[in-house]
Amino acid sequence: MEQALNPEKAEQVEKGMLHWLWLSVLVIILDQASKVFVQSQLEMHEFVPVLPVFGFTLAYNTGAAFSFLSEASGWQRWFFSLIAVGVSAILVFWLKQLPKNDRWQAVAFALLLGGALGNLYDRLVLGHVVDFLLVHWENHMFPAFNIADSAITIGAFMLIIDLFRKPSR
Repeated sequence: MEQALNPEKAEQVEKGMLHWLWLSVLVIILDQASKVFVQSQLEMHEFVPVLPVFGFTLAYNTGAAFSFLSEASGWQRWFFSLIAVGVSAILVFWLKQLPKNDRWQAVAFALLLGGALGNLYDRLVLGHVVDFLLVHWENHMFPAFNIADSAITIGAFMLIIDLFRKPSR
């Protein structure tokens, strides 16, 4: 009723997609539970084949993606943690600002947030990120990763796809 009386308010788009934080929490729970399980079942670098191109292993990563800076002297733990906190704050802000009808971006941001926080927990509590998913082809191994990494990758691809879905603004 108020929108009908005030044309300026009628044009305003309702904002706020914080209710998608449940997806971030789900990613964190699945990520942490899977890491606890794998650490209880596997020895370091043990490999358990599941499919001809996929298996489980246990690896600790003190660096970033693809073990970037893993050989550094320890400062990278705090550096990547600070980045994760900053990115997480930005993602929460963006979720809050999203129009209520933009579910695609909300899911992407929630996946990115859950992945960032899942790996942040590892860095702060353990001093390294636990990786355990391993894709390989013959003797070629892709670096091990985890559910948080998968959520980050899916969220990033969703944002890239979104760039092509939307008309120029």
